[in-house]
Amino acid sequence: MEKINKLIRLHEGSKNKPYKCTAGKLTIGVGRNIEDLGISDEEIDYLLTNDINRVRQELTNAFPWFSSLDDVRKDALIDMCFNMGITRLQGFQKALTAMSEKNFTIASLEFLDSLWAAQVGQRAKTVTSMIKTGKYPDGFQQS
Repeated sequence: MEKINKLIRLHEGSKNKPYKCTAGKLTIGVGRNIEDLGISDEEIDYLLTNDINRVRQELTNAFPWFSSLDDVRKDALIDMCFNMGITRLQGFQKALTAMSEKNFTIASLEFLDSLWAAQVGQRAKTVTSMIKTGKYPDGFQQS
């Protein structure tokens, strides 16, 4: 398998961002035609796991208090950061200060009083409820 991998990489090249191949198809990696083939459920899960791990590390680096949160509140912040990115999340200074002080009611109200909350609707209600209560939504089972 190693030789064929090397051979195909030699002929196809390797790109970590989408590009149009010579046939005009949206392609990524080593000649993966994502326009026609897409990606498998296993590849989706792999990418999501990597993205969650990246976001968790960004939050750990940005906020020294993040690691002291319970899993529910960590997951709420991971969801928010996944959605808006670390830079935009860092703009919620009052909410994050409240989080660092474990004043979760104030933090949830500050997050809800934002353009982000208006833009994402139910998502904001769900994650701010998680921040406020420390509980997952009804019917949600933590894996």
